[in-house]
Amino acid sequence: MALQLMKILVNASSTTETTPSPSRFFYVTPSGTAAGATLTIDAASFFNDAGTAVTSLPTLPAGNSYFNVFINGVLQMDDISTYTPGATGVGSLAINVPAGGDGILTGTPVILEVVSFTPSTTTTVET
Repeated sequence: MALQLMKILVNASSTTETTPSPSRFFYVTPSGTAAGATLTIDAASFFNDAGTAVTSLPTLPAGNSYFNVFINGVLQMDDISTYTPGATGVGSLAINVPAGGDGILTGTPVILEVVSFTPSTTTTVET
């Protein structure tokens, strides 16, 4: 019999699913914020989809999450907001209102949307 290369035969397949977990937080400005100023909203000042007061803002797992800020229903640019997860007194959203533009008026709705993904992978190996 001739020489031949012997090797292991393996058949493998993987399936990865990502399940989004969105959270929305709402705030209505009690007073205006002038252009060039910063509006800082503490975690306890937000309320959730059920209208219940919020006590903590969720963490953002690296590589598996993001947040969006809407002011008066309009999605805002990324670099004007700073998100800090955590409980009351720590967790907050800071919005730097650009100088030279319009400020934020009293009674303006601010919506914070936080989306985290939970990935799961299933691998099947046949030999």
